[in-house]
Amino acid sequence: MRLRLEVPATSANLGPGYDAFGLALDLVDTLTLSVREAPVDEANCVTVTGEGADVLPRNRTHLVMRVLAEVFAAEFPNAEPGLLDRIELDCHNRIPHSRGLGSSAAAVVAGIGLAAELGHWATGQAVTRERILEIATDYEGHPDNAAPAIFGGLTVSLSGPARSWQVPVRTLEAVTVLVPSVRLDTDIARGLIPADIAHPVAAENSARAGLLIHGLVNDTSALFDATDDRLHQEFRRSAYPESMALVDALRDRGLPAVISGAGPTVLVLADSVPDAAVPDGVVCRRTAIDLGGYRVIRES
Repeated sequence: MRLRLEVPATSANLGPGYDAFGLALDLVDTLTLSVREAPVDEANCVTVTGEGADVLPRNRTHLVMRVLAEVFAAEFPNAEPGLLDRIELDCHNRIPHSRGLGSSAAAVVAGIGLAAELGHWATGQAVTRERILEIATDYEGHPDNAAPAIFGGLTVSLSGPARSWQVPVRTLEAVTVLVPSVRLDTDIARGLIPADIAHPVAAENSARAGLLIHGLVNDTSALFDATDDRLHQEFRRSAYPESMALVDALRDRGLPAVISGAGPTVLVLADSVPDAAVPDGVVCRRTAIDLGGYRVIRES
């Protein structure tokens, strides 16, 4: 039996929606899980092509395999013993790593999704996507990237317990991502944000978050004002000065540009950016909004 899963990249925050808003992008990792008749070599049970092929492990410490094994054991304790010893995983990665496009959330969601599908095949027991969100949030710490990777489209999420709602994006069919060559660890970026925010700043940011929903659902002309974040981007400027300079330059052109997630990728809520505005060494990509979240095809 073979399972093929596609999971989309995601962009979190979208400016003022810190740790709550997320958008699924039509840039996907493809993972193929094969169940063999006999146990496989644990040291070489994973193949990787594309992003991270030169550094990611080929054994069961690979993040997807680790999550898959942990979730399968927890959710399907009565499954056939030894089943996990017979699985191989092939990963074709397209989502850039450590760039603020949800690569780790995609891997976590992929591992949980494969565990759920494998368990359903083995036991007949189903796992809902709402349950998958809960598990993914436990791994990620917050649901802003996991939710759009699971459900697709634009999501607004709450933590503790993790819940998410889809919001229909009616004013945009595609967005633009500008991906630099440098990487940034998410923990470093999160560590730069102060523990306390002034009440007027929080109130202003709440208003802009509400306006952002209006802009994405009803009126693109509101997107520029709506994406003027007050909670996190300026505090992180020292971590990605070139990206913040690019955000500044794009906003000077009237474009609704923000840092994607923890950065350093820049997201523009528009389907194009002038070529002259793209610095050397930055990959500019137009990407449609992914509307369905991760998807699995079972092959016999």
